[in-house]
Amino acid sequence: MVDIRIRIGGLVFEARIDETPIATALLRRMPFSVGMTRWGDEYYGPSPVRFDSAPDGREIMEVGEIAYWQPGNALCIFFGPTPASTDSRPRAASAVVPIGSIVGDLVSLKELGPHEQAEFLPK
Repeated sequence: MVDIRIRIGGLVFEARIDETPIATALLRRMPFSVGMTRWGDEYYGPSPVRFDSAPDGREIMEVGEIAYWQPGNALCIFFGPTPASTDSRPRAASAVVPIGSIVGDLVSLKELGPHEQAEFLPK
């Protein structure tokens, strides 16, 4: 795991990124900024690196997980239920590949608006 920081909407979060090929490629591009859109309690936005193929992912996520969505070439941050959820867990629109997670309480993300700029920063 590699520690990073994510700044979104004036808030700063500590995160841990896995040492997988997708995560490693993203780490090499840091620092980078992504314009993110909110979908329920998920923010997603264009990845600075495109991956033509991605390992199998999953739809049911945990609060705080960061993932790569290959069909939309997007990074996702899950912090609660989404419109696709059938219970209190976050659910992606389709399978995503987890690449890490934010450490700590994410309730403050619920206060942010529909569009936010997120900065992914080395620690």
